[in-house]
Amino acid sequence: MQPNIILLTDSYKLSHYKQYPAGTSQIYSYFESRGGEFEGVTFFGLQYLLKEYLEGQVVTQEKIDRADKIYAAHFGNPALFNKAGWEYILHTHNGHLPIRIKAVAEGTVVPTHNVMLTIENTDPNCFWLTNFLETLLLQLWYPCTVATISREVKALITKYLNETGDPSTIDFKLHDFGFRGVSSVQSAGIGGAAHLINFMGTDTVAALTFIQEYYTPDGMFGFSIPAAEHSTITSWGRDNETDAYRNMLQQYPEGLVAVVSDSYDIYNACEHIWGEVLKDEILQRNGTLVVRPDSGEPKDVVLKCTQILGEKIGFTVNEKGYKVLNPKIRIIQGDGVNYESIGEILEHLKNHGWSADNVAFGMGGALLQKVHRDTQKFAFKCSCATVNGEDRDVYKDPATDHGKKSKRGRLKLIKENETYITKALNEDGEDILQTVFENGKILREIDFQGVKDNYLL
Repeated sequence: MQPNIILLTDSYKLSHYKQYPAGTSQIYSYFESRGGEFEGVTFFGLQYLLKEYLEGQVVTQEKIDRADKIYAAHFGNPALFNKAGWEYILHTHNGHLPIRIKAVAEGTVVPTHNVMLTIENTDPNCFWLTNFLETLLLQLWYPCTVATISREVKALITKYLNETGDPSTIDFKLHDFGFRGVSSVQSAGIGGAAHLINFMGTDTVAALTFIQEYYTPDGMFGFSIPAAEHSTITSWGRDNETDAYRNMLQQYPEGLVAVVSDSYDIYNACEHIWGEVLKDEILQRNGTLVVRPDSGEPKDVVLKCTQILGEKIGFTVNEKGYKVLNPKIRIIQGDGVNYESIGEILEHLKNHGWSADNVAFGMGGALLQKVHRDTQKFAFKCSCATVNGEDRDVYKDPATDHGKKSKRGRLKLIKENETYITKALNEDGEDILQTVFENGKILREIDFQGVKDNYLL
């Protein structure tokens, strides 16, 4: 059963249907990023919201009656809830929402300060419905922000791969470690899927099922490898640390395997255990061992581990003049990883003559949880109201914060000189925004490969 759409809003919106000017027949609003940490944002997640909350008959008498009871108690006023408005939608539209949503294709990277979505009511009696849905639709900020951060990390790592190594390895350079660090299973699915627009490595299984449920039923877009955690190493006891590591090599004799190696002394593990005792087994193994440090100052630990493993197990110098570890061994850094620390680690390696090929990253909370709506300053604003049959520009122009100045009128997004620009709907230029939802029906669907393809455009 779908959630009750009547209950998925902020309390104050229940009173707004009485607050618009007399004669209002349409409210038109838009969604944009008003700036933030990065200059472009990746649009993603709308199809999930449409399928989960807005598609089909979402209004029933049972839902209306439940909302009526809850809001009467919540406000202490049984007359405040717009019960007649919702019953009108039920009886006139068979519970389908009379709204139209236009949006840019998911996966598209749009510069900030541009419209990405518009919404308007299609029944003049339901003008109040447009901004009632703001609360839910504005949650697009989360997948858009995660997809944007992931994309920016990809650009950062690619820069160093271009300078020092092999850029064709980029797809598996950032692994999603974020499932345990998010606020909910739902967040893990939404955010984890957003990351997979850009990369192919993840340990967030909820992202895989999210993509299959809302985008591509039979697709697989995220991959992982066998890996140790501290309990599977420390349960052997400190005196048997070498045996714990040898067991990993023996249990997984082929392919990639990751072993956390800082349970006691990461440098001893790299120099003496991996670099001496188990060196021959590493070199004879049909695959690559990935050593994971998990504590200390990231840029210093990664460099020192790389230097030790290079000295003990060997390295070559690539055509760009940077050292690359023996292909039998690599490093993954999963502690203290964020956009800034990744840049610091790669720059530190580069300055000491080491290629970015040597390291991958696991990013958790900084990828899926340490974000908020103002990371990219997302906003949902009304820009046009039809009153007594005439369109009226609606806008906000505060004297104290011009960053919150809003757009006015009906809008479109065009592509001009290889970039996106917002213009008035009646100006020249083909509108890139396409109608994706109208009167309870999804008119355009996209699969996850299509999302990824749009990102590459």
